[in-house]
Amino acid sequence: MKTIASISLGSSGEDYSFEADFLGEAVKVICLGADGDLEKAGQLLDTVRAQADAIGLSIPDTANSTLPATRSANIAYLKQRAPEACIGTGEALRGLLQEWAVRHVQTALGHFFDNARVLILDGRSSGPIARALSEYTDNLTFANPWLDFRLPRLLTSPGQMDTYSRFAGKLLERPATQWIRHTLSQSLLGTLGKPWTDGAIRHAVAESHVIVATPNLLQALKEFDLDGKTVLTSRVTGDTLAWLKARKVAMVVDDSPWLAGRPVGVNVLEALICATRSRSPEQLSADDYLLAIYATGIEPRILYPDGYRRINRFAFVIHPLSQEYLAKTHPLDWIAEISPRPIMNLVEKAVAYTPPFVYSKVAGIRSPTGDEAEGWLITVGGTPHEIMAHRPEFTYERLLAAARLARTLGAQIMGLGAFTKVVGDAGVTVARRAPLPITTGNSYSASGALWAAHEAARRIGRVRIGDSGRLAGNAMVVGATGAIGSVCARLLAKAVENLYLASPEPAKLLTLKETIERETPGARVHLAASADRDIADMDMVVTATSGAGKRILDIMKVKPGCVITDVARPLDIPAEDVAKRPDVLVIESGEIELPGQVQMKDIGLPPGIAYACLAETIVLALEGRFENYTLGRHIEWEKVRDIYKLGLKHGMRLAAISGVNGVFTEEDFERVRRLSAPTGIPEHRTV
Repeated sequence: MKTIASISLGSSGEDYSFEADFLGEAVKVICLGADGDLEKAGQLLDTVRAQADAIGLSIPDTANSTLPATRSANIAYLKQRAPEACIGTGEALRGLLQEWAVRHVQTALGHFFDNARVLILDGRSSGPIARALSEYTDNLTFANPWLDFRLPRLLTSPGQMDTYSRFAGKLLERPATQWIRHTLSQSLLGTLGKPWTDGAIRHAVAESHVIVATPNLLQALKEFDLDGKTVLTSRVTGDTLAWLKARKVAMVVDDSPWLAGRPVGVNVLEALICATRSRSPEQLSADDYLLAIYATGIEPRILYPDGYRRINRFAFVIHPLSQEYLAKTHPLDWIAEISPRPIMNLVEKAVAYTPPFVYSKVAGIRSPTGDEAEGWLITVGGTPHEIMAHRPEFTYERLLAAARLARTLGAQIMGLGAFTKVVGDAGVTVARRAPLPITTGNSYSASGALWAAHEAARRIGRVRIGDSGRLAGNAMVVGATGAIGSVCARLLAKAVENLYLASPEPAKLLTLKETIERETPGARVHLAASADRDIADMDMVVTATSGAGKRILDIMKVKPGCVITDVARPLDIPAEDVAKRPDVLVIESGEIELPGQVQMKDIGLPPGIAYACLAETIVLALEGRFENYTLGRHIEWEKVRDIYKLGLKHGMRLAAISGVNGVFTEEDFERVRRLSAPTGIPEHRTV
């Protein structure tokens, strides 16, 4: 039987031993702690050197201990006490397992670390983790100045960490530095200065999504809020997991090897390989490590301290929909009160050039699956008038600036709202240049519009099935050749007997008609350049233009009882037109009720309610679908179907149907039923 000994500076109260089979040989492992005493560690080494076939050493970095010399000097001192022994620290193996843990999680969970904000407490001991993470995110922060000297300063790149290590490494070798560090930490000055020195690290912890900490550094986080964080560490025991659960940590990644049902240090695993392969640590190769890893079934562990919980991140771009919106926004509100229209016109132009900024953090979105989403609403300054007045490249540049901001915040996908998704090629160019996936949200906008229209018609009581098996009556799509309009048309063709399409683009109308007839044989499709010719016969209308406030239909010609779904932003049908027809129901597309206890600033909707394009971005984040989804002017109806199903999976529901004056009540539906019912003729009611 081979015997392996491990000497650490940990507590002797955690000493253990076990016997196991390793690479076909019986082995005995003895792990002894020296209670932070280097001389005691030497004595333990003297005790086991004769019986051990290989010895592992676990010596912390000087900055994280009270030892009088550097880690390398302390290791050299112990090795000199047993020059004939096979002694190693497992450094190469540690680097391999750390890097593998990062890549394992990124592959197993899909884009998990993309753009994540990562706080690495000790860059010296976590170099392989940092290098692997840097392939997926630029948002790396190192806490070594705080850790080593309690300075309220963080390093924000691997380059800064390398420079710091070269400087601080030499400084930490000096005994005087160690004495000063220890004295200050125990002094009244150290106690009084703690709130100041801890301020930077407290903020960094709060802003981070992932924290990298060795087991002996986890206690440094005990006073900080770890709710929702992912922690990368090693040697996670049941007690460690309970400690992390109490602090509401969402997920833990354990990169340490496990043998005989317990975590062991990399020094132990390296010593086992040395003993069974009859080699010194210097003679071990990558093949030796791979053989041991595969033969023992070692792999990184993904743990959930309090049940499955994954938090993904998104960003969504918004912009003011009119000059009136600007007038309601601080600090422009006071300017609007005292300024005539010409001045506000200048303000509107100037605001279009402002850089993007975060309007609101979005939190509290929780799917029934256990997945969560958090995100940021990022504002670009242009109103629709200003966006359309500039060349597309003007808006592209601002959207790409927003995408860079989103990446810095940690977003894994970004959605485009309102007119930002109309400009140019509807997101294609932005997606090609952006540093993260892009979606316009138009698939869910189309789905939500029809969802809301069907529900509204059902509640009025005018949904009935015709002889063809489709909904009886006529439906019109105004703006049918646009991105949302065209997919609404293709989906409505499968559901209604007669479909009318209106658009000022006749060639595109003809092509759309061909597409619909190919996809839905027997569909009856009628075309017109404008809505006016056929609007009086419609039971249902969907408006999806990008008219930026231009009048697109005469509401006085609309049939009583008609349901109009206005998908456009700004709205196609102004409030004053809606007020003229109490016998018609005009709904503002299909807004979505988000799952969970949502915290978000006002976006013009009731709390917890989102526009469908924003909801699409959130659904993709919850599902972990970090890909370019809805782009361009041709929306795939399969994606409309899929996003609808994914929305249901994650607890999305059609919100209370609303119009320009807020949520419709049962009295509103009853009013439309009563005013639209022909005298003496029974209404069609759904059974």
